[in-house]
Amino acid sequence: MMKLLALFLAATAPAHLEAQYPTARPSDEYVVAGQDEAGFHQWVAADPERAARVASYGAYLDSAGVGDVVPTWQLLRTASDWLKCGQPAFEVPPTELWPSIVNTLRYAKEQIVPAVGAVDAVSVYRNPYLNSCAGGSARSTHRSHFALDLVPVYPFERGELMSRLCTVHARRGRDYSVGLGFYVGLRFHIDSWKYRVWGVSEAEGGRQCAIALARRENARADQPGGTP
Repeated sequence: MMKLLALFLAATAPAHLEAQYPTARPSDEYVVAGQDEAGFHQWVAADPERAARVASYGAYLDSAGVGDVVPTWQLLRTASDWLKCGQPAFEVPPTELWPSIVNTLRYAKEQIVPAVGAVDAVSVYRNPYLNSCAGGSARSTHRSHFALDLVPVYPFERGELMSRLCTVHARRGRDYSVGLGFYVGLRFHIDSWKYRVWGVSEAEGGRQCAIALARRENARADQPGGTP
């Protein structure tokens, strides 16, 4: 089963990713040993049933047309504080939650990647205990598997990254019901729970986002039937 899983991961990894990744990338700042690819393979090897679950999850994403956004194993990363909280670095979400991530991944594929290039997923599903321990809200969309915390593969100046993402969000975020949030550095959050934005105040380096969002809202208001 481990050999089959390795073949599956190799076959389904996005063709534009691993071979072209830089040796060091911005996501390294947010990932500790044990939540990297080597840690993933050790986690799978520790339980014979995990390989089948991982393969099933990946096959589901492929069938939904979103299995080529980021490597499947990255989508199993839990919270960055997993070690502090005594929780696993990786976890396959409950099967009933798998559909929740599809539209989020579709937005990443169709809007995020064209705007900023390839991305790494650094935190996805979090079980309720881990989410609470990591300081997440009781209503966190990570708990319901709607959310992705992402970091661009290639370095960006923070303001430029925010400007690009906010421009895309202002233009198409409502169509996908996407929430967009920014954290420290180049880490950002998207989910497809509802349209909203946070972490874009001037104090948080979000002047570009405020400008992009205001321009979009003004454009909407100027259209016939737009909201003033």
